[in-house]
Amino acid sequence: MKKSLIIASGLALTMSAAAMVAEAQQVGQRPVQLAQAPAAPPAGASPTFDAVRQRGFVQCGTNTGLAGFARPNAQGVWEGLDVDVCRAVAAAMFGDATKVRYTPLTAQQRFTALQSGEVDVLSRNTTWSFQRDVQLGLDFVAVNFYDGQGFMVPRRLNVRSARELNGATVCVQPGTTTELNLADYFRANRMQFTPVVIERLEEVTQAYLAGRCDVYTTDVSGLAATRSSQVPNPNDHVILPEVISKEPLGPAVRHGDQRWADVVRWSFYAMLEAEELGLTSQNIDQNMNSTNPAIQRFVGATGDFGRMLGIDNRWSYNIIKQVGNYGESYQRNVAPLGIERSVNRLWRDGGLMYAPPLR
Repeated sequence: MKKSLIIASGLALTMSAAAMVAEAQQVGQRPVQLAQAPAAPPAGASPTFDAVRQRGFVQCGTNTGLAGFARPNAQGVWEGLDVDVCRAVAAAMFGDATKVRYTPLTAQQRFTALQSGEVDVLSRNTTWSFQRDVQLGLDFVAVNFYDGQGFMVPRRLNVRSARELNGATVCVQPGTTTELNLADYFRANRMQFTPVVIERLEEVTQAYLAGRCDVYTTDVSGLAATRSSQVPNPNDHVILPEVISKEPLGPAVRHGDQRWADVVRWSFYAMLEAEELGLTSQNIDQNMNSTNPAIQRFVGATGDFGRMLGIDNRWSYNIIKQVGNYGESYQRNVAPLGIERSVNRLWRDGGLMYAPPLR
């Protein structure tokens, strides 16, 4: 009797697994992948993936112009750490990192543009927060820059700490986590301030330089970018030592389109994985015949990861060949601003950058 129960139980488990596969196929979800099963192309509807494929380019929502992260160069070509995320997605989707069009968005415009379908992905130094993740119908797929909010003041004010800013006028952009963090910080420290709220980044900078406010507050990376690229004499301005918040910045997609989210997520993680493997835009061709199993998987010589995503199996090779690894992107875009890599180093180097295994 016990043996019969065991056999029956085993049959029930087998039937249950088969039923799970059938049910997933009926409702348009990814089928359950049983152990040792061959890779199958992704199942289910993916409106964004299909629209991007049919259109032939990625529509990327980005900053109106922030040095190191997203702005056009003298030739009109968009550059930056956030721009490279979009280029990586295009390289993965089409084998061509140039198949991107950019929509410059203010802080207040950015979420509506993504929600409405005006852009396919938002890669615009945007903080991953609870409310944005849960209430706005967005999915943040990764963190491509760990940051924190700070304050910049003219050196002539002789201010050495944010605790000395009681009574200051502060330039800040609306629709940002910066605005709330600012109010929280001053309230917690029993200080008063007068906000000067200006929407466009360029106008905030102009207001600060014109003396309309004593202090400019935003992410430390944004302060460094402004001081480096837009201030006539950078030494005349000081970024105070206090960092008053956590600002994990990263790309976001619309909630509920997991196939597209997977492509964007793993396009970025491929850049991290490549840096860890020592693969760069300059040496990846020489590593195509590497005997390292991890590199073989990465360049598409083994495994079937591209097909799992519904794209070419050389997707990650195309990203690194055309865009570079994360370290290359950081060195090219952010390092010139004088921003040390710090917590944005790889995990093995004491930082927070960590990609899930590509296997």
